[in-house]
Amino acid sequence: MMTKVAPAVVVLGQNSVAIARTIISVLPEATLYGLAGRTSGVDVSFTNFGETLRELFATGTPLIGICAAGILIRTLAPLICDKRQEPPVLAVAEDGSAVVPLLGGLSGVNDLARRIAEVLDVKAAITTTGDIRFRTALLSPPSGYHLANPDDAKTFISDLLAGAQVKLEGTAPWLSNSQLPIDTQGELTIQVTERLVHSAANCLVYHPKTIAIAITHPSVNLTTVQQILADAELAPASVAGIFAPISIAANPSINSIANAFGVVSRFFTQGDSAAQAIALAAAGSSGKLIATASTEISLAIAPEPIDPNNIGQARGKLAIIGTGPGSASWMSPEVKEILKAATDLVGYKTYLDLVGALADGKQRHESDNREEIARATMALDLAATGKYVAVVSSGDPGIYAMAAAVFEVLDRHPQPEWDSIEIYVAPGISAMQAAAAAVGAPLGHDFCAISLSDILKPWSIIEQRIAVAAAADFAIAFYNPVSKDRTWQLAATRDILLRYRSPETPVVLGRNLGRPGQTVKVITLDQLTPDVADMRTVIIVGSSQTKTIQRSDGSISVYTPRRYAK
Repeated sequence: MMTKVAPAVVVLGQNSVAIARTIISVLPEATLYGLAGRTSGVDVSFTNFGETLRELFATGTPLIGICAAGILIRTLAPLICDKRQEPPVLAVAEDGSAVVPLLGGLSGVNDLARRIAEVLDVKAAITTTGDIRFRTALLSPPSGYHLANPDDAKTFISDLLAGAQVKLEGTAPWLSNSQLPIDTQGELTIQVTERLVHSAANCLVYHPKTIAIAITHPSVNLTTVQQILADAELAPASVAGIFAPISIAANPSINSIANAFGVVSRFFTQGDSAAQAIALAAAGSSGKLIATASTEISLAIAPEPIDPNNIGQARGKLAIIGTGPGSASWMSPEVKEILKAATDLVGYKTYLDLVGALADGKQRHESDNREEIARATMALDLAATGKYVAVVSSGDPGIYAMAAAVFEVLDRHPQPEWDSIEIYVAPGISAMQAAAAAVGAPLGHDFCAISLSDILKPWSIIEQRIAVAAAADFAIAFYNPVSKDRTWQLAATRDILLRYRSPETPVVLGRNLGRPGQTVKVITLDQLTPDVADMRTVIIVGSSQTKTIQRSDGSISVYTPRRYAK
């Protein structure tokens, strides 16, 4: 069965990026890795090809190298030891003219090669004898089926290739429609069953994903479910999914049970909430109930594999992310993975545009930058329907951004349907960090951050905080310093600071950080006037200890020492 780990498409030159994007069009969960200095527009840049490839291979990541097959083989050779554990590895020609599966026959490499070859309009160079002769891969069954005894498969396939015939017990279209030598009197047997049966060298057993387990109370645990399956002599590998009412979606036991069986959990928001009704709804109209002693657990068997993704809804996810100040290289790998997995993006249009190609294929929900509460409410409502929603902020989402708005709505306007949502905050690089890094280390000692916007808090509080921070000798990062309708506050801020700081105190002005037109300037406190900044500027005012260094290249570095002079 094909691995569930997202593939990595690895390129060494810019000419390969277009082919890589074509491949990713049929593997949207894939990540594009590109060699630093030779590629652009990739998801992850790397500097050491060998180390990167071996690390991905060791973590079970399917590898699609758009390069010569030899370089992949030589790079991975030290790690090749167990074919039952290795992920798929394929080589694709730079011009897309060849797709060659190299490793991972038990992990679905041939199926992956066919998918890639189809989108590139070429033929996959599959060399597996059984796959070619029988037009099916017995060692890597399709989604919905599990091979119970892979250790017996090698001898079994050898006997087939030597001319033995096989009888098929059970229903599996992928087998009956193949070119296997099927005969009711065959000396070999393939069993397709959800029952626990004894396997043997002359009998391959496949367990179809036909069992739906319904749970209606959070007290149900894994041990109880396993015992019910054992009593009914059902194979755990045939479990297709865990199904439950949405009211218990947030309970950890539901997800832990699903994880133990390696399946997804799905939830019902309407209809009968009884376990039997949910199990039958998941198994379909032809499903059959399995008797259990508990009213809180019910099992049903479907006549064919169940696709849980078409039943009920997933537990909604809400990720609040920060893209960094603007540059794609400052966006964390974690944030990129969230953006790729999300179904819906919510945010201010300017911030959504910063996501670039990672927004392709996503449902965008744009709103005005001042509508934070309405935006947070909409995001929670979307996630409650089972969507994977990413609320997009620039910088860090927890610093003057959307994380606080989401939790404020949860606190002040709680809705029952939001209880099921999984919420996660993914940090990003803040504007003050980017501005500080551009000139050295002005935030190298104690510092604080203050927003000069008086839209959400009165000026009286802002000026009090400026004075207290100045008196405490913090370096201070100022956000939202000037807007079209709000200019006098920055001058007032300077005047307050001058009561505690010398006019020569270094001030850093970072504008359009990480975006086209970026500027970073160093001035002194007495030069801080409203015309030097706007809403795209973050200002860092040094403490009494902050120093400047005039570099030989004409640039100025700013730092605040870690220790104060005695």
